Amino acid sequence: MSDSLVPPEVTDDIRALMQDAGITADQDLIARILATGIGLGLDDTDRLDLKITSAALTEMRAAFRLFAPYRDVPKVTIFGSARTRPDDALYRAAADVAAALAARGWFVVTGAGPGIMQAAAEGAGAAHSLGVSIRLPFEEKPNAVIAEADRVVAMKYFFTRKLMLVKESRGFVCVPGGFGTLDEMFELLTLQQTGKAEPTPIVLLDEPGGGFWTAFRGYVDDRLIPAGVISPDDLDRVLITDSVTAAADEITGFWRNYDSLRWIGRRLVLRLRAEPTDVELNDLNARFAHLLTQGRIERTVPRKPELEDADRLDLPRIILHFDQRRVGELFHLIRALGALGSAPPATPPDAQGGA
Repeated sequence: MSDSLVPPEVTDDIRALMQDAGITADQDLIARILATGIGLGLDDTDRLDLKITSAALTEMRAAFRLFAPYRDVPKVTIFGSARTRPDDALYRAAADVAAALAARGWFVVTGAGPGIMQAAAEGAGAAHSLGVSIRLPFEEKPNAVIAEADRVVAMKYFFTRKLMLVKESRGFVCVPGGFGTLDEMFELLTLQQTGKAEPTPIVLLDEPGGGFWTAFRGYVDDRLIPAGVISPDDLDRVLITDSVTAAADEITGFWRNYDSLRWIGRRLVLRLRAEPTDVELNDLNARFAHLLTQGRIERTVPRKPELEDADRLDLPRIILHFDQRRVGELFHLIRALGALGSAPPATPPDAQGGA
């Protein structure tokens, strides 16, 4: 039974309940959540399914509350193995990249466990760390750095944990690890390839001289691309490096000029930090005409939906008929925008950007 079949009188009761609770913002969305819960009851849903739904919503609410005070702070998630020891070069690399990004004003988000997660928290420091832990028999408590700051939320399910580790960040660093790390890395690549997530920088960071990620690159080049199961440039969106400085520069440099995007009907609006010159626009049109379905890349003022939502109205923007089937290639245009002579120096982005 769908939510639309919830009896009208129940819908009226839901509205009255929200009013009694003092809920005034986003009433339509809150009503939909409540109506879905009623619908689950009307569907005679299995008790285990109800427990999964209840736990997932409870965990998501706790995570939303954890991140809410830091909504305006740019965040980077660092993934890596819980088994990496403090004397490992990878541990030092994770700590160093976290420290470099924290020094540039970024918060570091981790899975709050040991190994690379602890290294990243140590590098960033308690004041710049947030954690989303998982309840496991061998990983029950958050590491000492995260626990000290009391900025951690515990999750029962990997899918809710992964959602929060990905949703809140504007950059990602993956340090060599096992199944969990690879799962997280492939999730990031899939979201970017399919356009299900807004473009973000992804760095695969190795120890100095390490070959973990270059071996992965070799497998992509030798197996996946020839098999035709991915596009030849799908891994171009990723920086593979053993340099902490290059990793930090990639994360912050991605946001040098690009701020956020929004689809307005079939057209894509990109909000920027600096307005491109006429010469730069002509060059962008020459280089990226193959990504357009029609017309040109042009400057624009805030469109009606943006005005209604007061959405990043102070920023210059460009508009284009971007081919939605090629949305996975949008990162090429964003990098080009960051390389324009008119682009300002790289500084932390406003985490409120986005559609």
